[in-house]
Amino acid sequence: MGKRATVLCGAALVVAGTLTAVPAEASAPPTATAAPLTWKKCGTATYPTLQCASLKVPLDHTAPEGRKITLALSRLPHTAKKYQGPLLVNPGGPGGSGLALAGFVASALPKKVAAQYDIVGFDPRGVGRSRPALDCRPTHFAPVRPDSVPSTPWVERANLLRAKDFARACAEKHADVLPYIDTVSAARDLDLIRAALGAPRINYFGYSYGTYLGAVYAKLFPQRVRRAVLDSVVDPTGVWYDDNLAQDLAFDDRHRAFLTWVARHDRTYRLGTDPARVEERWYALRTALARTPAGGVVGPAELEDTFLPGGYYDGYWPQLAEAFAAYVNDRDDGPLTKAYERFGAADEAAGNGYSVYAAVQCRDAAWPRDWHRWRADNWAAHTKAPFMTWNNAWYNAPCAFWPQKPLAPVDVTNDKVPPVLLFQATGDAATPYQGAVTVHRRLAGSRLVVEQGGGNHAVTLGGNTCLDRHLAAYLTDGTLPRGSAEADATCAASPEPKPAPAKSTKATKATARGIDLHDLVGFRP
Repeated sequence: MGKRATVLCGAALVVAGTLTAVPAEASAPPTATAAPLTWKKCGTATYPTLQCASLKVPLDHTAPEGRKITLALSRLPHTAKKYQGPLLVNPGGPGGSGLALAGFVASALPKKVAAQYDIVGFDPRGVGRSRPALDCRPTHFAPVRPDSVPSTPWVERANLLRAKDFARACAEKHADVLPYIDTVSAARDLDLIRAALGAPRINYFGYSYGTYLGAVYAKLFPQRVRRAVLDSVVDPTGVWYDDNLAQDLAFDDRHRAFLTWVARHDRTYRLGTDPARVEERWYALRTALARTPAGGVVGPAELEDTFLPGGYYDGYWPQLAEAFAAYVNDRDDGPLTKAYERFGAADEAAGNGYSVYAAVQCRDAAWPRDWHRWRADNWAAHTKAPFMTWNNAWYNAPCAFWPQKPLAPVDVTNDKVPPVLLFQATGDAATPYQGAVTVHRRLAGSRLVVEQGGGNHAVTLGGNTCLDRHLAAYLTDGTLPRGSAEADATCAASPEPKPAPAKSTKATKATARGIDLHDLVGFRP
């Protein structure tokens, strides 16, 4: 769940604790056929062997001869004699672009493993270089927005108007495609990618929302899955309204973990040794910005956007702490505005990513249409978790006014798919731990590897060598851990970051790779 993918993940209104079966219209169609792909060189300085292609797919999969849309693809081709087929990668969102992720995965995996796969990235329908690409209201996140906490009727009305305007803009600008921007349609696209690659089965590696997309694909096409890795797992029983409420509590815990870390490093940041005192100072900062936005752009909502990425990845903590300390101790708002530009400001891709996020989540499942329900639920959550509850509520509020009727959620329970490997940190905020346990129980034969005590989101290929060994073993020959408890294997959490000296740009090799990964996976789409 920001300017780039978590997270990410939302929640939905369904009958509590229940899911429907796969709806009739989502049942697997006949074997897909697609023209072979034409790959062209599109290498970059970082990934010089990258190739690109495009694929036309039906806008409406129930009308395969009708209007076509175009998906953008990338790949790093295999180089080893032993070839294990395509490995499709997805960074989550919904709304995240996967084109660059192919290069990252190819470079982060052990060379002997990566060389055995065609590592394929793709922009899902509506995203990035796929066409058409959604962008409902490009100015939606322009600063300074109303305070996210609706402490007065005027503030609540202002935020409601923004949500309604966004939903209305989507309806006016993209009415022809909105009914087909959803997870089931994206999963069917995956099977057409598989067919165009000429592969009888695919290997799949998804982060965050990409875990739900992968689970839905496996439900529709279990016979087409060879191996699948799901990292930071969405709870499929809460898509999407309930999952968002669960996120609010988890993000508050991670924010307090950050503030505790700041207190431990008082010698560097001079904000106090008592975490409660540091927390008071952070909320005092928020109050001050409500009166006078930093640099004329960072008000309370933008402050939350800026610090939210710290809940996804602790490698960002030093820069966030430096900005926090500079403002409080020296009345210097320069580092804070720079941090906002780095983490919170909407870049060129943000409007597209958020538009697809909203389109998928609002279409995938039912949301409350009565604002009284939203108000009651979010005030109740806010009393326990004030950091991000209302910011997250407004992020998802267009779904209360969405122009399309919702689909039924997919029950991902599956005893036909080969063993799937799951990875999860116990303190993950974007996709809380219970989601991985739920999916582990619903996917027969799956294995769960847990980063015990870890709080980051998207944990493999981010610097934890224990997790990466399990990943490499599985992709090499299908080796799975054989535990007997809730977790089949556990790994110690990666160390927390060390405070960086002022103006330092240095990072450890593991942190640098983690930052590269999380910049691709994103904070929120």
